[in-house]
Amino acid sequence: MQEVDHDYTRVSLETANRVKSQLENGVVGRNMGYRLQGSVPCNIHIRGVSDVDLLALDQAFFTYDSHGCDARSGYYDSPYHVTPVQALTSLRTQIENVLDSKYPAATVDKTGAKAVKISGGSLPRPVDVVPSHWHNTADYQQSSAEHDRGVNIFDKKLQKTLHNMPFRHIKLVTDRCEGACLGGLKKSIRLCKHVKADAIEDGKDINFSSFDIAATMYHANTAALTVGSTYELAILAETQRWLDYLACNFDYARTLNVPDGSRKIFDSDAKLNGMRRLSIEMDELLKEVAKEQSPQYSFETERSLPDSRNVVTGSYIPFFF
Repeated sequence: MQEVDHDYTRVSLETANRVKSQLENGVVGRNMGYRLQGSVPCNIHIRGVSDVDLLALDQAFFTYDSHGCDARSGYYDSPYHVTPVQALTSLRTQIENVLDSKYPAATVDKTGAKAVKISGGSLPRPVDVVPSHWHNTADYQQSSAEHDRGVNIFDKKLQKTLHNMPFRHIKLVTDRCEGACLGGLKKSIRLCKHVKADAIEDGKDINFSSFDIAATMYHANTAALTVGSTYELAILAETQRWLDYLACNFDYARTLNVPDGSRKIFDSDAKLNGMRRLSIEMDELLKEVAKEQSPQYSFETERSLPDSRNVVTGSYIPFFF
């Protein structure tokens, strides 16, 4: 549940900056911008699993909400004579060529719909380069705050752009974690990601993305997660309880939105099934931890999940420095 150590994160950021520098030198004839999105800037990445997501933004143009204040005032006036899909198709080709040229010993995976993944060679971390452009939402036109600014990501397979709010997502998760949960939310998310990674290593299939894990735990009981600031295993108890509740109540799960409200979390049966499989893994973890924390419990063959939660919630794990 703990955050990745600073040295590991530093290497991840340095790797992304190395790739960014090569793109800055190699992608010519464009006004480019670069930003990190995803688990690393949100500090919910885990060791050995999380890639670094690098947005490669074509800043020669942007799209915008026509009902925003700047749009209505006529501030957005300049025509751009290619479509976003045309511009980002060309950008993606340039990115692929630059990475091939600059990193001959690395593996450049061009098969992904949204990202060009580079790994191996001299790079200690995999980096996903995501061709994209800015989208000025109505909120951004009012606030000028980057967390209100959208990003449209190019999907190579669908030949269309997909709207995202990556910086708002990071801000919402961080604000809830630090404000209402005293750090417990991000610990819960990391726990889920570790359990998922362990299950996959054991040959189990869990179709439940890191983004959707974060969105799901965003709706967990904040008071219960706050208990984890003192009794850290209470985070495991609440994580298990919430996933178990959703796994037993698909109709309710389908009503939950991602933090920025742009879509439902569980918009497919595959995601519901992936969440249920993660819930089962979390059930087993809870039972095993309860046995470790209560010698009497370990001799009893059947105890309910609520009993297991009670055992771990009241268990204090001291920190040693």
